[in-house]
Amino acid sequence: MLPTTKITNTEIAVPPATRKRDWAWAASTMLGTGHLQPGAGTWGSAITVGLWYAVGHALPPAWQIPVAMAWTALAIGIGIPAATREARRSGLEDPPQVVIDEMAGQMLTLIASPVQWKTLLAGFILFRCFDIVKPSPLRRLERLPEGVGIMMDDLGAGVYGLVVLQLLTHVFSLFR
Repeated sequence: MLPTTKITNTEIAVPPATRKRDWAWAASTMLGTGHLQPGAGTWGSAITVGLWYAVGHALPPAWQIPVAMAWTALAIGIGIPAATREARRSGLEDPPQVVIDEMAGQMLTLIASPVQWKTLLAGFILFRCFDIVKPSPLRRLERLPEGVGIMMDDLGAGVYGLVVLQLLTHVFSLFR
């Protein structure tokens, strides 16, 4: 049985060398991206933006929104159980190496935005700012249990980023 004791992120519950590397580790850390320093979450978001740039340009425009939505849903569906498992294994409420939540939130921000460098850069900056600052009520979402709490604050930041990016793109026409 996995430990259920909650430990703050400043303590190390399980030495890194003894952690299992299974599907949950691979998914939750985005194949180890979550171990990059400094700022694992920023790395997770940046890699997501880069991947979306490549994938988005390879798709016909009509497929971009459905694929971005499916990507986000898949990251959420895999991310919740993977983050739960990695949090239990590490003994931390929100392990810093778990970055699948950044992928889900970042993709949510980018849905329905043009796949061009200006829009992607703005979406990256917006998402990271909202994820770091956590305006109300995002901080409360972190209190949800296990993988749901890990994912929900980033999804909330993704919603804030989506709204602002859509306003900047379609209402104020800044990226045309």
